[in-house]
Amino acid sequence: MNRLFGSAPKAPKPTLNTAISNLDSRISSFDVKIASLNAELGTYQNKMAKMREGPGKSALKAKALKVLQRRKQYESQRDQLQSQVWNMEQAQTMQDNLAGVMTTVDAMKTTQKELKKQYGKVDLDKIERLQDEMADLMDVGNEINETLSRGYEVPDDVDEAELDAELELLGAEMEMEGVGMDAGGVPDFMKDEVPEFIDEPPETNAKVQEAAR
Repeated sequence: MNRLFGSAPKAPKPTLNTAISNLDSRISSFDVKIASLNAELGTYQNKMAKMREGPGKSALKAKALKVLQRRKQYESQRDQLQSQVWNMEQAQTMQDNLAGVMTTVDAMKTTQKELKKQYGKVDLDKIERLQDEMADLMDVGNEINETLSRGYEVPDDVDEAELDAELELLGAEMEMEGVGMDAGGVPDFMKDEVPEFIDEPPETNAKVQEAAR
C-alpha cells in the first residue's frame, strides 16, 4: 500500500518543551483528582464524627480508607511526573546554555576572520617608517625653536683692550665736538639759524642764570 499511495507524512520529533507541557497537563489532572478525593474524605470525616460506634460507622470508615488509598496513589504518580519534569527542565537549561555558547563561539569566529582581514591590510614597515619620519620632523622643529629663541648677547671673547681703545676714541670725538660750542653751550651750526620747530631763539647764559635766581 505504501508503494501505491506513498508513505504517511512523518510527525515532527518531540522536543523537551513539548514533553514538559504534556507532563504538566498530566500533573494538573492529578491535582484535580486529589482535590476531589480530599473533599470526599472531608465529607466522610464529618459524618463519622457525628456517628456512634457501630456497623454504619465501620462501613463509612472502610470507604474513607479506600479513598485515602487512591489519593496516596495519585500523589505518588504526581510526584514521579514532577521529578520527570524537573529532570527535563534541567536538560532544557543545559541545552539553552549550550546554544548560547555555540552562538558566542560563532560570533568569535566571525570576529576573528574580520580581524585577520583588517590586520592583513596593515603594513607594519610603513608604520615604522612613518614613525621615523615624524620623529625626524619633531627634531627639526625643536632645532628651529632653539635657533629662534637664541639671545643676541655680547660674545664672551671680546678683547677688553679693544673696548678701551674704542672708548678713548669716543671720548676724543666728544672733545672735538665740544670745541665747536660757545660758552653758552650752543653749537656753532645753531647760531645763524633756528629750526622752524623752535618758537623762540635760545636764551643766553646770562638770562638762564637770572631766571634761576
